[in-house]
Amino acid sequence: MAKLPTVDDVAAVAGVSRQTVSNVLNTPGIVRPSTRERVERAIADLGYRPHAAARRLRTRRSSTIGIHLDPYAGGISGVVLDRFVHALAERASERGMRLQLYAARSPAEEIARMGELTDGGEIDAVVITGTFHGDPRTRWLDEHGIPFVSFGRPWGEDDVSSPAHLWVDVDGAAGTRSATEHVLGIAGPRVAFLGWPSGSGTGDDRERGWIEAMAAAGATGRRLACEESVGLARAEVAELLADHSDVDGIVCVSDSLAIGAHLAAAAAGRADLPIVGFDNTPAVEAIGLSSVEQLPERVAAGVLDLLMGPTGSVVDPRPAAAGAAHVLVEPRLVVR
Repeated sequence: MAKLPTVDDVAAVAGVSRQTVSNVLNTPGIVRPSTRERVERAIADLGYRPHAAARRLRTRRSSTIGIHLDPYAGGISGVVLDRFVHALAERASERGMRLQLYAARSPAEEIARMGELTDGGEIDAVVITGTFHGDPRTRWLDEHGIPFVSFGRPWGEDDVSSPAHLWVDVDGAAGTRSATEHVLGIAGPRVAFLGWPSGSGTGDDRERGWIEAMAAAGATGRRLACEESVGLARAEVAELLADHSDVDGIVCVSDSLAIGAHLAAAAAGRADLPIVGFDNTPAVEAIGLSSVEQLPERVAAGVLDLLMGPTGSVVDPRPAAAGAAHVLVEPRLVVR
């Protein structure tokens, strides 16, 4: 069996002392950036992994990231977050970190749980999901100086040039723009959009991609809305097809709504109507619908890069500065 690399091996490759390697692993802020980068490059090249238990005793850090586990609500849309949590756990483990899952039924309850875990020294940082306008969790984390990254942007006036905090998100507009262009290309100019009611940051962002693609093509289409429900989507599209049989295709804000739209189209004798969902869940794959895939594995990698640096093994978040505070993952259209 090949010998595992040691701190001494890393020091030799980087041309530094053993203490400098230890400083990079445990207190990277005191090491000159050029030296730190050289050591991090040696760590990556050698595949060195510090012993997590020893490091926790030495640094008095938990080497643990807390993440909220959403309550089970059935349906289709939880698949993306499941994939994200699994990917985050795998990639964190590769860096000698662990995940601590915790449950909460409301933002207030989640804040209480985060307080308990940080006060008890059980976690070093937090990853939150499902951000929204006026999110009290991000404000509380900022006020208490707890390192965190959100899966979901702050939804401020300018999240890129003036970021409120570190965030990773999927470019929903890019996804629906690609989906709309695809339907325009294979079906015709009358492409409808089935979204959620206005006011949802994620939903509004995805709608923007449809609007931009339609405008660029000089096309027009109906905008429909309903809550996240297969049944409500089916009713909405059934009414659309009864009144407007000239619809060429439908782009949907989620896979749940796409499945409802497909059921309505099939019932109206238009089972071949092009319908595109968003999330690329096993459900749409099973029935052969195209969908936009969020690539949650790339989101997980972006979260850890912001929290720990590209090759870091301790929590060392970047400042929330323009150009360095976010990772925007471009999704891909899966055509079936």
